[in-house]
Amino acid sequence: MTTPSSSMRTARDELEALAGRADLFADWGHTRGIPQRPDPRPAAVLILFGVLDGTPAGRDAEAAVVSRDLDLLLLERAPTLSTHAGQVAFPGGRIDATDADEIAAALREAREETGLDASGVEVLGRLPSIPVPVSGHVVTPVLGWWARQSPVGVVDEAESSHVFRVPVADLLDPANRVTTVIRRGGDVWRGPAWQLAVAGVEHLVWGFTAGLLDELLTALGWTEDWDRGRELELRP
Repeated sequence: MTTPSSSMRTARDELEALAGRADLFADWGHTRGIPQRPDPRPAAVLILFGVLDGTPAGRDAEAAVVSRDLDLLLLERAPTLSTHAGQVAFPGGRIDATDADEIAAALREAREETGLDASGVEVLGRLPSIPVPVSGHVVTPVLGWWARQSPVGVVDEAESSHVFRVPVADLLDPANRVTTVIRRGGDVWRGPAWQLAVAGVEHLVWGFTAGLLDELLTALGWTEDWDRGRELELRP
């Protein structure tokens, strides 16, 4: 097991620095062109990065490539849900009256959905809240580092069909990236997406989760050039 040299800035350091950026997602509503509903409901998601082998993940400052061991926790929502059925998402959900704040809500939802031991999560900070007009929510992303890892999996099949960890290197691979296209009436929406295969299961990451991931990875300076003209048509 090799420890990164002191000249390498760790992925955790870069993520923690990102948590202090108030300008993130500043153009989110404008670029998507969908008006927010009145009185949106507050929600929170957990964006949890970890390292498979327990070695701090560093990246070469010149090559700008993250360690293959760095990964991200995601889940696929059950196909029977009334909203966002079958979509890949971060663990999360609505903020309850019993939650102290967005952080408590994100950790609670992650525990309920994946079995995560939240005591092993080091919270790096809250990111700016994002409007999600389609569902009428305002979502606060909570950025976390998986300091002490615990087993995760599907807790309730009525809520999730898969819980998985995807290598960040797969998210950065241009071969896995596409642009999704949705046509409804005379309107057309395009957005970043990923086609991934994890443990033999294929997943399409698109919509809110993909938009958030794309902005996050771009702000970190990790994104590689990819073919935005490679399109995948989705049904409305």
